[in-house]
Amino acid sequence: METLHPVRYRAQARLAITVARVLILLSPDRLAAALTWLCRGVAHASATDAGEARNVVCALSPRCAGQGCLQRSVAVVILCRLRGSAPDWRAGFAMHPFTAHAWVEVDGRPVGEPEKVSAYTVVHASRVRPRQARSRS
Repeated sequence: METLHPVRYRAQARLAITVARVLILLSPDRLAAALTWLCRGVAHASATDAGEARNVVCALSPRCAGQGCLQRSVAVVILCRLRGSAPDWRAGFAMHPFTAHAWVEVDGRPVGEPEKVSAYTVVHASRVRPRQARSRS
């Protein structure tokens, strides 16, 4: 049974889906740079948070629930970022048979994806770099 999410979370998800639709028009290098910039200084998302964001994005967008892996993965990053954290973003491929795919990861593990995605060759990535604590001198 689908979990009911508060109106604000659904509104944030719709915004993330819409922004992702625009961002995926960028070149892969610029998209990865944009996501890296967007996620600078935030905490790493938990697998639970990223998984819930993925579920909400898929529930609200038939494109993201289907073959729209690029938009889905970018929307998940944006939605998590709106909530204060972010997963790592990846785009890559497998050769036999050739398959291109985009996904999010937490602690090096794909979220909501088949385990075989872990073996894909990553060609573009965005990594969350949490803000470093300032040292007192």
